[in-house]
Amino acid sequence: MADMGFVGLGVMGGPMAMHLHNAGNRVTVWNRTPGKAEVHRAAGISVAESLAELAARCSAVCLCVNRTEDVRECLAGLVPSAKPGTLFIDHSTISPVGAKEIAEELSAKGMRFVDAPITGGSMGAKNGTLTIFCGGNEADVAEVLEIVKPYAKTAERVGPSGSGQQMKLANQMAVGGALLALCECLSFANKAGLDLTQTHRMIGGGAGGSWAFENYGPKVLAEDWTPGFSVKNQRKDFGYCREAAKAIDAAIPGTELVDSLLAELDAEGHSEWTTAALYTVLARAHARG
Repeated sequence: MADMGFVGLGVMGGPMAMHLHNAGNRVTVWNRTPGKAEVHRAAGISVAESLAELAARCSAVCLCVNRTEDVRECLAGLVPSAKPGTLFIDHSTISPVGAKEIAEELSAKGMRFVDAPITGGSMGAKNGTLTIFCGGNEADVAEVLEIVKPYAKTAERVGPSGSGQQMKLANQMAVGGALLALCECLSFANKAGLDLTQTHRMIGGGAGGSWAFENYGPKVLAEDWTPGFSVKNQRKDFGYCREAAKAIDAAIPGTELVDSLLAELDAEGHSEWTTAALYTVLARAHARG
């Protein structure tokens, strides 16, 4: 039984912390908005009053927050009370450069850090079927791979520190392309007078099918724009994609196109909608045409 900490109990982190608890670990959680921890307290999970309290109890701490600066802010509260050798596992999507710098800074303080961003959506977190890209030294990642088993379908080391984030950004580029394909397909079908339910069923079951068709298609059909994965968070990740691509002189025109289309939703005040709402942008373009 391990003494685990979990910081960040949002739509992804909340279920992940619960999986750790259900696997028999002693889990302590903390969230910036305390109310989100009540379901965990009710399940018998310890809720820390502060990051310092959590760090003092735990030999390994998972983080699932938002941006690079959020990870740094949390670590600033955790590290002073953490034991030497504490393993920090960052499930957030942040800058690859930031991840590498954090790993170096923590190593100098006798701590360990693995960047381990996740993909699989909110349903993957609930079902314990996430894919996890791990960047760090082999020994630390080997330890992480055992820890994350309760909520991972696939978890692998993809390289040294920062590589997990590089792989996650590559993943987000693929996600964006599949999202555009789904929304462009269905908005065209609607404009052509085709039955959308039939279109989704027939194309999704053939060569045009994808994770986006399976998971976001029903949201488009129902005009359900609740996240899921929000426009705001997708565009945050695309910002990191642009930074990483610029650093290696890589072209990402598809990602830039999807980001520009999602920016329309952002500008309309719909940043909390699901990314599948990209369909509405394309549908409007068809209507104008």
